Amino acid sequence: MSELPSKFEDLISTNKLPVLVDFYADWCQPCKMLSPIISRLAKEYKGRITTVKINTEKKPEISAKYSIQSIPTIMMFHNGKQLMRLQGAYPYQSLKAEIEKVL
Repeated sequence: MSELPSKFEDLISTNKLPVLVDFYADWCQPCKMLSPIISRLAKEYKGRITTVKINTEKKPEISAKYSIQSIPTIMMFHNGKQLMRLQGAYPYQSLKAEIEKVL
């Protein structure tokens, strides 16, 4: 397995804020439904979390490292630790509640 790109590794390990990662693909309909929800939450939590989108087809080494087998998958990291992992297109209120649990 190839090493993670250092940029992503650095982001999830050293970022002062928790990092919400949206693993998606362009062809994925549930991912498209989730995208505006992620954008809305990124605005609402500005200054409290960092939000990143990872296209699983363009970054297969990251997807493999985190065993992404279905998309969308939402993960949150802080100081290199995984705080949350969700699979599927969650509605806004449910995703917000899951974020609140780990903040």
